[in-house]
Amino acid sequence: MSEGIIQPDQPEPIEGHAGDKDLFSKFDDIIALREGLLATGQTDPFNLVMEKVLSPTRAICNGRETILLGTYNYMGMTFDPDVVEAGKQALADFGSGTTGSRVLNGTYQGHKECEEALREFYDMDHAMVFSTGYQANLGIISTIAGKGDYIILDIDSHASIWDGCAMGNAEVVPFKHNDIEAMEKRLKRIPEDAGKLVILEGVYSMLGDVAPLKEMVAVAKKYGAMVLVDEAHSMGFIGEHGRGVVEDAGVIDDVDFIIGTFSKSVGTVGGFCVSNHPKFEIMRLVCRPYVFTASLPPSVVATAATSIRKLMHGSNKRAHLWENSKNLHKGLRDLGFKLGTEEPQSAIIAVIMPDLQQGAAMWEALIKNGLYVNLARPPATPANMTLLRCSLCAEHSEEEVGQILDIFEKSGKEIGII
Repeated sequence: MSEGIIQPDQPEPIEGHAGDKDLFSKFDDIIALREGLLATGQTDPFNLVMEKVLSPTRAICNGRETILLGTYNYMGMTFDPDVVEAGKQALADFGSGTTGSRVLNGTYQGHKECEEALREFYDMDHAMVFSTGYQANLGIISTIAGKGDYIILDIDSHASIWDGCAMGNAEVVPFKHNDIEAMEKRLKRIPEDAGKLVILEGVYSMLGDVAPLKEMVAVAKKYGAMVLVDEAHSMGFIGEHGRGVVEDAGVIDDVDFIIGTFSKSVGTVGGFCVSNHPKFEIMRLVCRPYVFTASLPPSVVATAATSIRKLMHGSNKRAHLWENSKNLHKGLRDLGFKLGTEEPQSAIIAVIMPDLQQGAAMWEALIKNGLYVNLARPPATPANMTLLRCSLCAEHSEEEVGQILDIFEKSGKEIGII
């Protein structure tokens, strides 16, 4: 074949045109914002590498031992000896992965044991384990609420909830955050005979505030709606048995679905849904994000099942975590920081920054002084806020909470925020 000669059976190459649309152009504003931030010499706050993890509360970051205050490891289960040993044993006995969907070859004994642990933990009839918490919301919501149905949800709902709504093609009706009256107004306008699903979260992950579930569930039931509550940030910690805000508010028997994740208090990865609905098991055959993805590795479900069973008896850890939350919240407020809630409501404490530039500068000062937190910015945050999101762990000692406050004070004065 001669170079440069196009053979008759080959399509001619398509030349680019000056007017061709770059599909990345929709991200230009974010690219410019990021480049402008980094041009000042700011360390990229969204590209931190943990070189070595020492414990649930400590890691080596940028060559320095750092206190971890942004990991969602609420109950500190990632290094629990029983949890680690269960994972090692399953890895040795069953190998590194399943290479298959749950409806084909991807259900091992460990997956059934993990679902049994969830049924016991919540005292519910059905439990379904997904490969991630994101997939749990995506799968359950998109499957049960479809075209012609209505989803009524809090405007501050997690991205996975919004994506589940979009995938299912239901009519989406948002209401103002934690506003019971606004929620009822939306429900009143929906046809009585329509399928209705109200979606709430126990703890909202940005500000760490709790939903008024007792009142909201009552309103939802008044209008004949089913209720789904995402308890990702409260499972293991809130409620007498750690079942979440639904337990604490006394409405666990009134909600239809509870969604959760293994990547927070459980300390590994995966997601789940528990329910008492008599037809729930059909979800295993009709839920696409469950059917069309590989199941969790045996070592992961073994660690999850072991952790869940231990969380059933975690009352002492829960009490200590509440003390940590109260102490850190009071300490930060006394230092002059603006917080996302008037009182501590969960293991999340949001420290509100004046803007992204000062928030990024404060984040960098904290990390250089030995403390890691999450920098959160719009559009992930409500009301266009920039905030430093602190998530406490039951393994943080009283001394560590004191060190955290000292680092916040030092960094805040360096940046001029306090």
